[in-house]
Amino acid sequence: MRKIVVTEFMSLDGVIEEPRWTFDFDRGPEGDAFKCEELFAASALLLGRRTYEGFAASWPRMTGDDFGKRMNAIEKYVVSATLADEAAVWGPTTILRGEVITKVEELKAQGGGDLLVEGSGQLVRALVAHGLVDEFRLMIFPLILGSGARLFPGHMPAPVALAVTSSATVGSGVVLLTCSPALASPEGVAGAGDAG
Repeated sequence: MRKIVVTEFMSLDGVIEEPRWTFDFDRGPEGDAFKCEELFAASALLLGRRTYEGFAASWPRMTGDDFGKRMNAIEKYVVSATLADEAAVWGPTTILRGEVITKVEELKAQGGGDLLVEGSGQLVRALVAHGLVDEFRLMIFPLILGSGARLFPGHMPAPVALAVTSSATVGSGVVLLTCSPALASPEGVAGAGDAG
């Protein structure tokens, strides 16, 4: 069985939308290594339609290094009910339609490298709600944006306890945070919403 790994650029207030603001920060060689490790450990990308379309518009022009070559060559699965087959032209792409959670479970059950989810907030929330995410790899930037789409903007069906497996501060204060679902919820988390 392979892992589903969610990777995100995130502001301190949880915004993941259009992360061009990350260009103002130095993430250092450790940050670059963090991104390379997750990409080269993956055998496929699992993306929502909007993220796929944004990536497909920019990555094909970035072929000057191994990272860009890998992004363009890696197998891609895009979750969409609206993306036309003829629009799925960025490298090897398969569109997942219909019972998406069942199809993702089938992909996860296969052998091979990780399924790497970048951006794709709506997809991430669905995967978390169904207990399918094995690891979060977050790059948290010391910036409060105040507006923009957040990874978890509202109510989750239930609290999700996580265990921090690694953390580091690199470059100009960028935090690299890796978390996995905790084996057991901390005492009191499940009933936290019942107080009062």
